[in-house]
Amino acid sequence: MLFGREQFTVKTKMGGEVIEKLYAKELVPTPIGEFEKLPEDEKKLHKPYPFNQRTYEAAPGIICDQDVAVPMRDGVILYADIFRPADSTAKVPVILAWSNYGKRPNEYRPDELKAYTPGVPKGSISDLAKFEAADPEFWVPNGYAVANVDIRGIGYSGGYHEQFGKQDAEDGYDFIEWCAEQPWCNGKVAMAGSSALAISQWHIAAEQPPHLACIAPWEGMSDMYRESLCEGGIPAVQFTNFATAGACGLKGIDDMGGMAERYPLMNGYWADKIPDFSKVVVPAYVTAGWNHFHLRGSVNGWRKIASEQKWLRAHREFEWPDFYSSTYLPELKMFFDRYCKGIRNGWESTPRVRIEVQDRFDESWQVNRPEREFPLARTQYKKLYLNAADASMGLENPAAESEARYDANEGEIVFDHTFKRDTELTGYMKLHAWVEAAGHDDMDLFVTVKKLSRAGVEQPVTVFGGTAPHPGAWGKMRVSHRELDPELSTDYQPVQSHLRDQKLSPGEIVPIDIEINPTSRIWHAGETIRVHIAGRYIREAHWIEPLIWETDNAGEHVFHTGGRFESYLQIPVIPPKYSDDYVFEVDEAAHPTHPIF
Repeated sequence: MLFGREQFTVKTKMGGEVIEKLYAKELVPTPIGEFEKLPEDEKKLHKPYPFNQRTYEAAPGIICDQDVAVPMRDGVILYADIFRPADSTAKVPVILAWSNYGKRPNEYRPDELKAYTPGVPKGSISDLAKFEAADPEFWVPNGYAVANVDIRGIGYSGGYHEQFGKQDAEDGYDFIEWCAEQPWCNGKVAMAGSSALAISQWHIAAEQPPHLACIAPWEGMSDMYRESLCEGGIPAVQFTNFATAGACGLKGIDDMGGMAERYPLMNGYWADKIPDFSKVVVPAYVTAGWNHFHLRGSVNGWRKIASEQKWLRAHREFEWPDFYSSTYLPELKMFFDRYCKGIRNGWESTPRVRIEVQDRFDESWQVNRPEREFPLARTQYKKLYLNAADASMGLENPAAESEARYDANEGEIVFDHTFKRDTELTGYMKLHAWVEAAGHDDMDLFVTVKKLSRAGVEQPVTVFGGTAPHPGAWGKMRVSHRELDPELSTDYQPVQSHLRDQKLSPGEIVPIDIEINPTSRIWHAGETIRVHIAGRYIREAHWIEPLIWETDNAGEHVFHTGGRFESYLQIPVIPPKYSDDYVFEVDEAAHPTHPIF
């Protein structure tokens, strides 16, 4: 239940089945004067939220059309704040910010918290910016309008709030087409923003609104079930409840946390929250943070969209410092200028893929290294075989069978391998193992791939200016959800189907393949790669993501290795682009002789 608020259901047909869709009451939008008169206990159910249709000067050279009514195809009205140049003759592209966070989130924050965004220096973002969205004080002087929208069911906008999915996407289509018809618009609309604002871009772009020029999803999930609510099949509803607790509206919000409890397996409801990537054809500039829970969705989204013009940049940092940085804000402007204004600024020469190869702490081995694809075509997949007898990993499967046990709730095990030469791992890993639940019928597994120094000390990667440590690439699995989806899975990326539970019988030993999120990292000669396995989520106290999983563990977890129990970590080894004996040959198809010569 979403923080104890009243719930109700609406029967809806989704994916050919009738779903009892669960909604929760939101905070009630209340004018500030009325809010201040409420008893303190009632204020907890309300949120200060003004409604004032007007046009005013928001900043020098910037006017704001506030609480503009925009009709959707079914008659529901959404309200938006439109920031645009004060020059009434200017026709400009629009940057659309689409999320449930409210179109003016800073209005009633204390002064020291106005425009606060984690990891972003104070003063970098103006009070006009919606959370995780384009800042009007940067974009409007550069010849753009910015539309901050209260989407369906948020603020005073009509309807029930649908978190992503078909309804939300259709509304985005309608809003984009409305923008294109306005006298101040040049007919081009872009989308930008991180997290929720990125997730919505996949869905809306898949509807193919004619006037959507391009998208810039800065880290956004592509599958809410697999990447958020039930990663690996292990329920994790508290973060979603936390993220939506402040949602404010008149009717109710699509309660994803409650739906995960009601529908713990994949069904039409969860399928509705997976975009049809084959229909995303507009130019796209996508970013992915190697250490962020949006990572899987960002990379999968970039790989799957049908756009011929698409770029991926993968880096160590979280989305907020990256999105508003002095390095990448001008770069995003260059991308938008190319596809929203037709400026031939050389954007197409940007490498299609750029990766940051992490080392340790805040050090990187390489930054923005250009590549042509992801996963990299030259990847050499190798297996490091687990040996429970001595907690090691090696290049050959041990002949003798052995097992490692740990307490399912409190214990943990590790397997180590020391590299003899510098080794870059970039791409997807997977853990193939034979496991047993001693004393229970299920097991939840949390896997982390770490780096140890030559002295045997764990070397995390740090973000937010070196203040928050992240241990390494990760994966999870509830073993009763071990069945894979053959259409979605590849040898390097096993994807669970989540269509049924397969509980374990006493003494039953089963094979599993755990998907590990992609990464890019260098291990120098003499450094150790460690696979750390536990029945719980383990992070340093200073890690910033408030993530909690609802585990189902009891008894002992048993890992079987060696002999018939061939267990291994598959790793993506990246050789140099060119070996010492490489001979250059011209690719005639890619570089024909030009007529001018």
